Amino acid sequence: MEKLLREIKKLKRGRIGRVVAERADEFKRMGKKPCKEIFKELCFCLLTANYSAEGGIRIQRAIGDGFLKLKEKVLAKKLKKLGHRFPNMRAKFIVEARKKCAKDIKRIVFSFGNGKEAREWLVKNVKGLGYKEASHFLRNVGFMDVAIVDFHIVDLLAKNKIIKKPKTMTKKKYLEIEKVLEKLAKKAGLELGELDLYLWYMETGKVLK
Repeated sequence: MEKLLREIKKLKRGRIGRVVAERADEFKRMGKKPCKEIFKELCFCLLTANYSAEGGIRIQRAIGDGFLKLKEKVLAKKLKKLGHRFPNMRAKFIVEARKKCAKDIKRIVFSFGNGKEAREWLVKNVKGLGYKEASHFLRNVGFMDVAIVDFHIVDLLAKNKIIKKPKTMTKKKYLEIEKVLEKLAKKAGLELGELDLYLWYMETGKVLK
């Protein structure tokens, strides 16, 4: 863990530290935007499951307010044209989420005391959101107390001998790795949401959302 901490602290002092701070501010500002913008961010996170963040960003920009009004078949066609791997299933999830919480998503998630409580509601109530996707959404709207445990993060932690790479990602394993990341974040003087950006950069060379 010490080697990883040294690398993070070095990044904090330079250009990447400034980029991460700016991105964290963007997330907190996103959480103050109107409900429809929060819902579009939820749709982005539904798209990224088993797909790339960059692909999700590109599609989110292309569809925009279409997430709020397109019929399922039309949305599926658009997703397919834009190159999504699972256009029909993702369109189905987005339309179901729209019916369930598009008008109330902001009120719902910010009614909870913290990101972990909000995440439980999302995983139970929004089809297509697992712990990773729900955490991603919450971080992107300003909850900095949840970890996005994706394969990049797992690989980095395993390479540094902080964890053993799990064969499958169960809820129990996800929460165990989140606890490890909480300790790392505390030692690095970061919030969990900020730590994720540093770790992602270390694995991919990019700071995305």
